[in-house]
Amino acid sequence: MALTLAAPARHELVVKKSRFLGCVEPCADRAAALARVAELRAEHPGAVHVCWALLAGGHSAANDDGEPGGTAGRPMLDVLRHQGLDGVLATAVRYWGGVKLGAGGLVRAYTDCIAQALLSAEKLERVAQVELGCELPYELEGRLRRLAEQHGAKLVAVAHAARVSMRFSLPVTARAAFAAAVDDTAQGRVAWAREGTVMTR
Repeated sequence: MALTLAAPARHELVVKKSRFLGCVEPCADRAAALARVAELRAEHPGAVHVCWALLAGGHSAANDDGEPGGTAGRPMLDVLRHQGLDGVLATAVRYWGGVKLGAGGLVRAYTDCIAQALLSAEKLERVAQVELGCELPYELEGRLRRLAEQHGAKLVAVAHAARVSMRFSLPVTARAAFAAAVDDTAQGRVAWAREGTVMTR
């Protein structure tokens, strides 16, 4: 069972005057991770390193950002893996304290700042979601919205043309009951589009 995070969590660690600002947060993919790292660089212009690790959708990435190879990104990635996380970005912003920590010291510092941040993080089970799209007559829109609420389906898009097009996201486990309820209510007046499955929390 994969877990993700409900919200970002942070921890600051000081080792021989170097400050490590660790953060773990939900993250969908590599593009989102790179955007977040760019934000951190802008927020901390005085930092010497912004190291990061990502586990998302079965893909992983680790970046030492100039620290000796394997002393920052990989240890942080190992922490995420050890805790069974997915859809999570770990970052550590380092402010240089004037004392070299050595490879072992760096591994410990980066590991600890992420592990400590995770201690205060709320973890959630990562549930597979399915997206369902359909077209229907205008007079059924209100009823379909109510059914969506009852079945935990989130409306992600709606368009009005000759007919109403609606797209919902909901847990895979709720798909069959929701579709059956809609079909029962609509009595053949709803046309379903092809569906896609995504991982989310």
